Amino acid sequence: MDPRIKKWAHLLVNYSLGIKEKETVLIRGTPNCQPLIKACFEELLKVGAYPMVRLSFEGQSYTFYKLAKDHQLTYISEIERTTAKTINGLISIIGESNTKELTNVNHEKIAKFRAAYREIRDILDERELKGEFRWVLTAYPTHSLAQDAEMSTEEFEEFVFEACGLNKEDPIQYWKGVAERQQRIVDYLNNVKELRFVGKETDVTLRVEGRKWINCKGERNMPDGEVFTSPIENSANGYIYFDFPAVYSGVEVIGVRLRFENGKIVEAKAEKGETFLNKLLDTDQGSRYLGEVAFGTNEGINRFTKDILFDEKIGGTIHMAAGASYPETGGKNKSGLHWDFIKNMKDGEVFADGKLIYKNGKFVI
Repeated sequence: MDPRIKKWAHLLVNYSLGIKEKETVLIRGTPNCQPLIKACFEELLKVGAYPMVRLSFEGQSYTFYKLAKDHQLTYISEIERTTAKTINGLISIIGESNTKELTNVNHEKIAKFRAAYREIRDILDERELKGEFRWVLTAYPTHSLAQDAEMSTEEFEEFVFEACGLNKEDPIQYWKGVAERQQRIVDYLNNVKELRFVGKETDVTLRVEGRKWINCKGERNMPDGEVFTSPIENSANGYIYFDFPAVYSGVEVIGVRLRFENGKIVEAKAEKGETFLNKLLDTDQGSRYLGEVAFGTNEGINRFTKDILFDEKIGGTIHMAAGASYPETGGKNKSGLHWDFIKNMKDGEVFADGKLIYKNGKFVI
């Protein structure tokens, strides 16, 4: 085992989640992720926690959406509810062998399942807000993820280790430094009432007054590097072009253009995948409203990988998410959908209450 995998597990358990003795933690992943799952299992035992492991087999999601009837798509088991109500931590590890397995499934089935699963999301969101539950998402370097990123598996492994700060002598101290730098940005944005984003085919304004900005410093995502909030639900007006592909459940949508009126996405177009885009945006009443607006700040992630865990952190970008808000920001939008769309801002500007604060991918405050 690469010694950096043990450093990774130590970082996830002790820094990202801060797990304490006798807390229950669920580890989710595929068999491809076994080295990291095992390392996390061992680390949790060392701190005196109660680890649980839930593996999904290859092709499980495809089989489910292919064969599931309506009552199976909307069924939530008591085991799932009890898990959501009792676990203290969740380590989710992305590691599929085929990231495109859902490309040709019935997308209405995906939307129906997502809408039903909102019940579980709401339980976890409420417990998180009370400080009873923490979660972290990371990605194990599989062949499929490397192919999507157009790298060799070895190159992608090194990319992941570098992005997570695992090449540092002390990764925990590294992420504490990131936290301090980003906190200065957050402190400024917490006093802003309105933001205006201007760039290629883009001029959109939204309000963030009274909403809390979050410093993403490796506690929920690993790697990390962003600051975000949930905008006021009925405030977005204007239009925006997202020049990075938007990937959801392995389906790629290219050239997304959205137009907002009083917070709602009233028009959604795409150069590729427009039908899929609109089907998901029609998931429920909240899915055509923004649940997030954010700035990517990780300069170490400087290339597109088709994995949102990395791509939303790319330095010099912004992203907005359609669907569910984050309650800890003050957001009130509820939805079974949360889909991030990324825009390159290397030739863009952002104004806060009329003042230029961000230009060509950098904060100027």
